[in-house]
Amino acid sequence: MLVTGFAAPMFATNTWIIASAQGSECLIFDCGMPDVSGQVHEEIERFNLKPVAIIATHGHLDHTFSIAPIADGYSIPTYVHSEDRILLTQPQRALSAEFGATLGDKKFIEARDVRELRNGDEVEIVGMKVRAFHAPGHTRGSMIFTIDDEVLVSGDVLFAGSIGRTDLPTGSTKDMEDSLRKKILPLDDSLRVLPGHGAETTIGHERRTNPYLKNFSKPSSMNKGRF
Repeated sequence: MLVTGFAAPMFATNTWIIASAQGSECLIFDCGMPDVSGQVHEEIERFNLKPVAIIATHGHLDHTFSIAPIADGYSIPTYVHSEDRILLTQPQRALSAEFGATLGDKKFIEARDVRELRNGDEVEIVGMKVRAFHAPGHTRGSMIFTIDDEVLVSGDVLFAGSIGRTDLPTGSTKDMEDSLRKKILPLDDSLRVLPGHGAETTIGHERRTNPYLKNFSKPSSMNKGRF
């Protein structure tokens, strides 16, 4: 499996580009801010890849800002959970008041082809099996994705040593607790974890060392997570 990517200039949001091998079809997970189209194009060209879809792990603007230019530029669909689709055009609904105020009257538009995902859906791509799991808590429509039982794209649900914050609009400490217990903890220790921010890790390492997984039954600590 080929995994490449980069952190966007703002908020260091990870864009992950994943393919079965060099020269094959690929998926693009999350597209940050400001416009990262050029960086995505460089990675695509470097490995001679063919993009077939963009997948948004959730609807926060630092993960969706560049979706429309990239998706429309390559004429590929964008996948997002139905609960977070509205955030593609109205991102202020899930932002802090301070961050939302910095956007002013800026208008946001969807890419031309947006498709909604639900728990258990699968995305077809040559050489890889991608399965979507609804994991709310950071946002109402947050999702995680397993690829060939080798990789977990965890978005802002799970980070190396931390979890996503739950105190922004549509976040929920109870939902995050349920997602950690029911969606993260049952996963195999060997899974390589590609988070929405920060360095990659593994499920086994997080199970042993991540204080939020060790203490996931303590909701008062959860809104102190990152991003």
